[in-house]
Amino acid sequence: MKVNVLGAAKEVGRSAFLVNCDNTNLLLDYGVLLKREPVFPMHVKPKEVDAVVITHAHLDHSGFVPSLYLSGSTDIPVLGTLPTFELSELLIEDMIKLSGFYLPFEYIDLMTMLKSSKNLQYREPYMVNDAKVTLHESGHVVGGSTAIVEHGGKRLFYTGDINTRGSKLLRPADLDFGEIDMMIIESTYSQNEQAPREESEKGLIEFAYDVIERGGTLFVPSFSVERAQEIACVLKAYDFKHKVVMDGMALKANQIMSRHPAYLRDAEMFRRAIGEAEWIQGWSRRRKVVNEPCVIISPAGMLVGGSAIHYTQGVAGSDKNGIAMVSYQGEGTPGRMLLDKKIANFDGRMMKCFADVKRFEFSGHNSRSELFEILDRVKGNPKVLCVHGDGPSCEKFAVEIKEKYGYDAIAPEQGQVVEV
Repeated sequence: MKVNVLGAAKEVGRSAFLVNCDNTNLLLDYGVLLKREPVFPMHVKPKEVDAVVITHAHLDHSGFVPSLYLSGSTDIPVLGTLPTFELSELLIEDMIKLSGFYLPFEYIDLMTMLKSSKNLQYREPYMVNDAKVTLHESGHVVGGSTAIVEHGGKRLFYTGDINTRGSKLLRPADLDFGEIDMMIIESTYSQNEQAPREESEKGLIEFAYDVIERGGTLFVPSFSVERAQEIACVLKAYDFKHKVVMDGMALKANQIMSRHPAYLRDAEMFRRAIGEAEWIQGWSRRRKVVNEPCVIISPAGMLVGGSAIHYTQGVAGSDKNGIAMVSYQGEGTPGRMLLDKKIANFDGRMMKCFADVKRFEFSGHNSRSELFEILDRVKGNPKVLCVHGDGPSCEKFAVEIKEKYGYDAIAPEQGQVVEV
């Protein structure tokens, strides 16, 4: 079994790993790295791929898969859960629609990809020639998976993006992966401990009450898939007494998740959380609600486009309002500028933000100690590839794994091939 690292080498983004099992090639994820212009993973010829696995819908894992279907052929099966395909369609379609840059595929190629989809249940094995693929629950996003590949007595475990503590929305990851010969593990927070989730939840609730009780509006810019719904569930779990409003693409994600209650930790609480929130349907209401005492949850999480721009403009001018940053804020994004400098950036137009801006950690990724808890469960003596983190995080994590467990651990370079 060989793994060719096509992306996510010492970087967060464009995850892509080509697993060669003798004459069978399995592509684990094929994502994009979204910057000012997207960066794609290393090229692989469609005729050299026997099947693709999409571990979850986020674009850094799913966003480049349509490029394999430019010929219109549906010969390559795509493996994933049904929520993953429905959410991937939502996110990739939005990327195509908003692209002011070149994408080497179009909407029709996304449709061809979806025609090739094979909807798997968790723990349901799927044979690709003589290689077996099994998906397990990852706890990261609705329908998200880890992947186990088995061939010729060798077993590979790929974490994708993983969350072993769960959340209000999702169950913890399923870590029954057995004895393994190779592990591809995310390193996003391998050098950091995030704030305990309960501390973040209580801090957000307290901030929301503070803002609304002084007559202000709290805006919570959130990723449309998972984060927006998680925040709504947190407010419901703490029996928040004021109005909650949801807007933007999060509403379409709400509808998709509602169709898949089996993938949710508490389907009834989710139903109440999004059902009792006000869903904004047009600009007339959007303009009014920004002046009402309430919590507004809307994409984009980093304030790059979407109705988030309108809401930021609406609340930034008064110190009675608040903005709760609950999503990752990438370098150079308007969200990072707002957080660091209290300056709102609207397509180059700068505006001083008088609203109270606070950050709360709600990451869907494991922290350092939780990643080591996964490694503590490993049976066997696997090779370990530390990926999906910045360079220092991947490199230090590999050294620590080698020192603590004696495993052959590396932070691979892009294009590197590793064999077991």
